Amino acid sequence: MVRRALEEAIHEALKEMGLELKPKVARAPKDKPGDYGVPLFALAKELKKPPQAIAQELKERLKLPPFVEEAIPVGGYLNFRLRTEALLLEALKEKKPFPKREGLVLIEHTSVNPNKELHVGHLRNIALGDALARILAYAGREVLVLNYIDDTGRQAAETLFALRHYGLTWDGKEKYDHFAGRAYVRLHQDPDYERLQLGIEEVLHALERGELREEVNRILLAQLATMHALNAHYDLLVWESDIVRAGLLGKALALLQQSPYVFRPQEGKYAGALVMDASPFIPGLEDPHFVLVRSGGAATYYAKDIAFQFWKMGLLEGLRFRPYENPFYPGLRTSAPEGEAYTPRARETINVIDVRQSHPQALVRAALALVGHPELAQGAFHLAYETVLLEGKQMSGRKGVAVSVDEVLEEAKRRALAIVEEKNPEHPAKEEAAAMVALGAIRFAMVKTEPKKQIDFRYSEALSFDGDTGPYIQYAHARAHSILRKAGMWGEPDLAQATPYERALALSLLDFEEAVLEAAEEKTPHVLAQYLLDLSAAWNAYYNAKEGGKAATPVLTAPKGLRELRLGLVLRLQETLKLGLGLLGIPAPEVM
Repeated sequence: MVRRALEEAIHEALKEMGLELKPKVARAPKDKPGDYGVPLFALAKELKKPPQAIAQELKERLKLPPFVEEAIPVGGYLNFRLRTEALLLEALKEKKPFPKREGLVLIEHTSVNPNKELHVGHLRNIALGDALARILAYAGREVLVLNYIDDTGRQAAETLFALRHYGLTWDGKEKYDHFAGRAYVRLHQDPDYERLQLGIEEVLHALERGELREEVNRILLAQLATMHALNAHYDLLVWESDIVRAGLLGKALALLQQSPYVFRPQEGKYAGALVMDASPFIPGLEDPHFVLVRSGGAATYYAKDIAFQFWKMGLLEGLRFRPYENPFYPGLRTSAPEGEAYTPRARETINVIDVRQSHPQALVRAALALVGHPELAQGAFHLAYETVLLEGKQMSGRKGVAVSVDEVLEEAKRRALAIVEEKNPEHPAKEEAAAMVALGAIRFAMVKTEPKKQIDFRYSEALSFDGDTGPYIQYAHARAHSILRKAGMWGEPDLAQATPYERALALSLLDFEEAVLEAAEEKTPHVLAQYLLDLSAAWNAYYNAKEGGKAATPVLTAPKGLRELRLGLVLRLQETLKLGLGLLGIPAPEVM
């Protein structure tokens, strides 16, 4: 990879100058000489020299990689011009996954309460988690995707209680999770809600004993239909009732109590409770004490999260798994008392949970360090994300002020179909294309923004064929595919005929691997999403280039040799867009 090779060469030269640094290389601005550059202003203080002098010295010390034509000092930058032939040859190579690396990465995402249909707020969790799993797998990691089923939680108990209490019978006319969700909302709007708590508690205890699993599974299957429609993938389902039966909580508490930072105060507000002192691991807390088990004996969700994390990373055993019967995911396995024993022993975990759970996730990492595994604490990553608005409105499932994912998918398909019919009335498969465009619009809107920024999903913006949208990239892919469909067979390219237009497109193609690696390292798909937008923009600029009022870059009618070069670049462009979209879980239509 060009950037990493340049960064390594700079790193070696800086070592000779007495600095152990590896500055980031980036694309040079279009109005400056060179293709890539490195800023040197931050080194001025360390080396006690002006950046311009550092650039000149660095140039003299650098052992340039063979693909670099020259290094060019430009003010406080050192820029690099690539050899055109080397650049084109690299751009024409087929993209391949990175070599496999050791060490399991476990990603937990979705983990929706099995009590009602998925709503808009769940979209971002699914899109982020699924895209990151795909990106990490392409980057060479062994990835396991886990979906946690909280079947002993209050939400599930309330839904099952409501279905019984109101004597509701499903008529099959709507998805079962929607039917169950309406019962849940009805219960929360019932004036007698407080009076019904005893009955809800009875259902809750039955769930903890694992007696109502099939009723919960009926809701889960309906939810999985939505997850499948979103093109999300899972390897494992873990049911909380199985965690309870396996005694993971007790085992985790036994481990924790070996630490001097876990104790039972005899007086004060925490008297009788099992408390963890997180001050050595989370500095600056006003009150560093956190209750793991209340004085009455009930475990907090902090303790449950810690126990589950200990299992993920191999500190606890006890869960068993078997194949899960369902029509959507043939290889899916589920926890079950009668299954085969399995413990992931992940070296890294990524928990995709909204930003409001940052504090509990910090406690999970603290607990890992507290039991003597700081290396596992470092490997426990919280992918925190902000909330999603729909057309400017905040969602609330409990209050019934929510729009389901199923509704969003249907509305997006309806609007996409209208756009496809308008743009291409002769399209051979309008419905299929509309479904692809709708999915692309929704998933891309969920991953294009840095996770810690709030999203306001608006249909008209997400479905636009212009701007920073999924359909914009899908359309760029379809345009490239149209040229290749008409091209037939072609021979060897003549690199000597390359113009500055081919050079610019080739440079954009070179950055794909770097975008994938950065997205994997930073654990955020928005890096890859932004790259695909930039690549699509570069392709559209190439396709629409004009000189003297005429097309500057015709592909099919170009002279022999140049035609082959342009077709080769278009092929790699089409493949790269398809591959990149696929890593975000988005289909790439051939006709739009």
